[in-house]
This record gives sequence, C-alpha cells and structure tokens, in this order.
Amino acid sequence: MSAEATNPDAPSRRRGRPRIDLRRLGRAALLGPTTRDRLPDAIGHVAEAHRAHHPDADLAVLHRAYVLAETSHRGQFRKSGEPYITHPLAVTLILAELGAETTTLTASLLHDTVEDTEVTLDQVRDQFGEEVCYLVDGVTKLEKVDYGAAAEPETFRKMLVATGNDVRVMSIKLADRLHNMRTLGVMRPEKQARIAKVTRDVLIPLAERLGVQALKTELEDLVFAILHPEEYEKTRALIAGNSGAGEALAAVAEQVSTVLREAGISAEVLVRPRHFVSVHRSLLKRGELRGTDFGRLLVLVAEDADCYAVLGELHTCFTPLISEFKDFIAAPKFNLYQSLHTAVAAPDGSVAEVLIRTHQMHKVAEAGVIALGNPYAHTPAEAAGPAPALAGSAPAEAGPAGATEPADDGERADPTRPGWLSRLLDWQQNAPDPDTFWTSLRADLAQDREITVFLADGGTLGLPAGATCVDAAYAQHGAAAHACVGARVNGRLATLSTVLGDGDTVQLLLAGDTASGPSPEWLKHARTPAARIAIRGWLDAHPEGPGTPDAAPRPFAAVTAAPRSTAGAVADLPGVTVRLAGCCTPVPPDPITGFAVRGGMVTVHREECPGVTRMTTLGRAPVTVRWGDAPDCRVTLVAESFGRPRLLADLTEAIATAGAAVVSATVEPPLEQRVRHTYTLHLPDAAELPALMRAMREVPGVYDVSRAQYPAATG
Repeated sequence: MSAEATNPDAPSRRRGRPRIDLRRLGRAALLGPTTRDRLPDAIGHVAEAHRAHHPDADLAVLHRAYVLAETSHRGQFRKSGEPYITHPLAVTLILAELGAETTTLTASLLHDTVEDTEVTLDQVRDQFGEEVCYLVDGVTKLEKVDYGAAAEPETFRKMLVATGNDVRVMSIKLADRLHNMRTLGVMRPEKQARIAKVTRDVLIPLAERLGVQALKTELEDLVFAILHPEEYEKTRALIAGNSGAGEALAAVAEQVSTVLREAGISAEVLVRPRHFVSVHRSLLKRGELRGTDFGRLLVLVAEDADCYAVLGELHTCFTPLISEFKDFIAAPKFNLYQSLHTAVAAPDGSVAEVLIRTHQMHKVAEAGVIALGNPYAHTPAEAAGPAPALAGSAPAEAGPAGATEPADDGERADPTRPGWLSRLLDWQQNAPDPDTFWTSLRADLAQDREITVFLADGGTLGLPAGATCVDAAYAQHGAAAHACVGARVNGRLATLSTVLGDGDTVQLLLAGDTASGPSPEWLKHARTPAARIAIRGWLDAHPEGPGTPDAAPRPFAAVTAAPRSTAGAVADLPGVTVRLAGCCTPVPPDPITGFAVRGGMVTVHREECPGVTRMTTLGRAPVTVRWGDAPDCRVTLVAESFGRPRLLADLTEAIATAGAAVVSATVEPPLEQRVRHTYTLHLPDAAELPALMRAMREVPGVYDVSRAQYPAATG
C-alpha cells in the first residue's frame, strides 16, 4: 500500500504476509503487458488484504457479496476479453490494500451490479442493508442516455451529489477509475485520450484533495503515459539508465539509521523511489538529476514528538537545506496530510530529501479518508444498519477517533468531509447548466491550497487560497451577500477585492437596502465558483444593474447660515469677535484654545487640533478662551461609507431625526466603492453630538463618522 515503492527488505508487520504494492502493480501495468489469468482463489486476495488491516473483520459478508456479483455478471466480458467479475474484484482489492472497511468493500464488489445486471437496489438493501445500498446507488453509473458533449460533466455532477453525504462513494469511484486506466490499452487512442484528460482534470485533483496519494500518483503516471508518450518514454529510459540510483539513497539511509540509532530514537528508514511524473517534474526543475534525486527517504516513528527529535538529529549531524524545510504536522494540509519535509547534504555532497512522519500519519498520507474507516459508525450495531436487513453480515469497523453520531435532523455528520467538498456541493446546485458546472469544477480543483479565515462574530470559513472578501461574503451569507458594501479585515477597512490570508479575521458589512446588488466588477475579484455563479445569476436577473447610488460625483451645498459672532465661546480679550475653527469645529465640552488672527478675530481650536501645533510653531501666542452658556453649537462631521442607493437620503434622515440642522454638505466622487460625505451641522445642544454620531454610524453602508480635521490656515 504505497504511492511509491517501499523498501522491499523491510520486514512485514502483519502476520508475515508480504505487502501487495500498488506502486509496483502500477509500474507493471505501465512497463508492459502481463498475463491476464483468472484471479486465483477469487475473493481470497481481497480477504487477505482486508484482514491485514482489520484482523477481526467478519468476512462472511464479503463472500456473500462476491457470490452475488459473480453470478450476476456471469457471461459478461470486458473489452479486454476478461470475465467482467475481474473488474469489481480488482477495484475491491485496491480499496482493501488501502485499508477500507468492510462496508466499503462490500459496496465495491457490487458497484456495477445494479447498472449492468438484473440485480436491483431493493435486493441489495434486503441482503446487505441500507448502508451498502446507499454506497452502491452512489457509484452506480448513469442510465445509458446520450448526454452529448455534457456526458462527463453531468456524470460527475451527479456523482458529487451522491458523494456529498458519504466520502466513501468517491473512494470507490477513484478505485474504479484507476482499474479502468490500468486496462485502457484495449480502447481506441482517441477514447484513451478523452478519458485520460477527464482523469487529469477532475479525478486526480479529487484524489489529491481526499488525501489518497496511493491512487493519485498511479493515476498521474497512467495519464502521463497516454497524454505525453514521448516525455514518458524519455523519463522511463532515464529511470532505467539510473538503476544504481537506489544504492546512493540506500547509503544515505544507512547513515541516517546509524545517527538515529546512536541517538536512541527508534525509527524505520525506507527508500522511496519517485514515480514517473515526479521524476519528470524534478528533471524540468533541475535540468540534471543525480542518484539521490530519483527517490526520497522516509523515516517512520511512533509518536509526534519523535518526528521533531529525528529532525533535530538530522539537522545536527547533516547539513540541512533550510529552504526545503516544511512543517505539515503543526500546519496540516487541507487533505489531512501530515509530515515533516527536509533535505540534507551527506558528507559526499549528495542531497537527499527526507520525509518524517508517524506510522499513522503515513497511513493517512497514503490512503487519506479511506484510512479513517467508516466516519458514520458510532457503534457496530448502528454501522450495520437495520438488523433484519443485515442478518449475517459483518459489523462495520469503528470509525475514526472523534466520529460523531448522525445529526438530529437526519443529515450525516461527516468529520472527514473537507471544507472544499462542502463548498463544492453547495455551489453545484446553483450551476445553471453542465458546462458552467464543468468549467467551475475544474477551476475550483485547480486550487491546491486552502486557507481558514475567522469571522468577527465567531466561527470560521474555509476558502481556497487567493480568495477575496467577495468570496468570503458569499461563503458566509449566500444570496444575502448581494447587499455587501464592504469589509473589515483584521479590524481595518478593506475593499471587497482584498485577498485574504490564512488566519485573517474578516467582518462583512451588509447594506439594509434590498435593492442593492453586486457590480459586474465583482466578477474580477471572485475566485470561488459559488461567488461567481451567484453574481452572474443576479446580473442576468437584473440587466439594468443595481440602482445608481445617490452619492454622485459632484459636490452640492446647502445655503450657509451667517456666522455667529460668539460661536458659543468667550475670549478673555475685550472687543474681539470669536469664531470656531473650520479645521476641527470644536463643540462643548472639548478642551479649547484660541489664537488672534487678522481682522481682530480670535479663532478657537480643539487642543489636539494639528492647527494648534502649527500656530505655536509659527510663534503665535495662545489666547485663553472658554465655553459660554449657550448650549447650541456648530460642528463639521465626515461620514465614510460605501456607495449604495439612497445612502444620502438615509444619512440626512438620521441627522434630522437626531434634531440637527444641515448648514452645508458636500459629497466627494466615489473611490473604490467608497464615498466621503462632509456635513456642517447646527445642534441645539452640544451634548447631543455623541448620539448624533452613533445614529449616523448605524446607517447601513456607513463604516465611520468622525469630527472634521482639515489643515488649518495661519490666519
């Protein structure tokens, strides 16, 4: 069970049974035809492989499933001439080698019976229970309908719907495609190419995201051989011409083993040859390969702490290449993968890449979600389904640690379903046609990294790397995100085009006006299919676009009242006129100071106003001023907001409701969907200013209201 060859000399740890190596079987299929005799002992190989991972498994249900599959497929043959039963047997053997539990193997043996034979889903349910029936139904091929160019898109769309409630459906489908790819040579070249392209674009990324590296790497090699035969042959010749490369790695492996043994660390050191595609990529990257470049070292230990102990010894006793170090234990990949990656230089100058992980990490790295067993089993009785339907069948193995019971609403609670799969299932329902679904699916699968962002009100969102605030809005609010007017990222105001990073905290700001809608510009910033499909749907339904914001790019002014001579402040100078500075518009009870200016006037500033610093620097002497008894005041406020319909009307309504009068107002041209409003207001009571500012901030789309602070004139 390995995506790459394991050490053939490593002792078997499972009852002395030699491990069947999927990598070796895959290479055999690639390097030349083999004799295709009937599988010896039929189901025996599957039973042995299954018992190697699950020693206590009851094999009776597998034998019954094999008997039903063999009798129902009897007389059917594959295009290669083999009896058809060899296909479900091979698919089941692949899954058994990866450690799949009994229920998955039972469904795998029966996965083609409902489509290709007279067996019905009711029969499967009666004989094997609801769980097996569900899986068989999920992977059953579609009825033979001519979908034309949309055949593959529609097939995978329905497959994903079935996968939504059980990742084991996808596991069976991947194993099914792997065996079909192994035997693709009997088909016409053009059909081989078509199937290989679909495998490359969809199945391989899905295998990567489910963490099933053992299937992914072999599929990559098979696709490589079909779509790039010349490069494949060159790579094959290169590997064959460096047959001694394993000796170079073995020498480094022996040195590593010695270092760890002397340090008292119990570890198993294996040499893992790279697969064809990996060698080809390394050649393109480096231009020339040395012996140690044809493989990597794998160090397996018992505990997480041992991984870091091994890393410390390697970096102490060898020269590390720091640029090659990656810690996927502290920060696992989105597909459950955990491992330490490093590279060290041996005394002779050769460089070896090293993977360090526990045995459990290695199992998950190779088999992904398949290695986690049945995620829905809480007790054997529950996993087995209704007792009458599963009489005589084996109880499914216990699920992974932390497996949860089914949700109260009957939905399956799947602890192994990654965030990307949940997103995929959400947006596929809204894709208007198979072509849109297919394009969006390929784009989504092209994202090979996932980030987690935190919501300001609690909770998290899983998004693909490169996602923006637009994507976060639709991921959190769905269709309600049409009214999104902005965001705060890590407490700072951000445009909707802002790219989010792993660990960012985001707060989406929504307008209360249902007439608001997305702009076509949003499509440039949307990275997720869910966001793009939702935005396009809204734009198609509203060809006239959202209402034009009343924040027009032209200033306007109300009639300005005559200035008051005292402005509510009193100066300790006889016969002077006092006015409030327009740069900071002080109001009671602000601490204030004054400066004499031309015309026999005293201008009053807030003490923290930048104008005070400037006047002092110029040598102007301050004048003592104080607030008078008049409660009313004049103040200039600046409202920062996102443009939307009726924004100006809502703001002026809030101002009027608070009892203030607009003396003058200006609206600056919008910039990146943001609008700046400046109001000079007359308040009957200065004590009402805080309440007024709060009321303005509560207007949807307004993210900040502050007192004006403009550069002060020297007077």
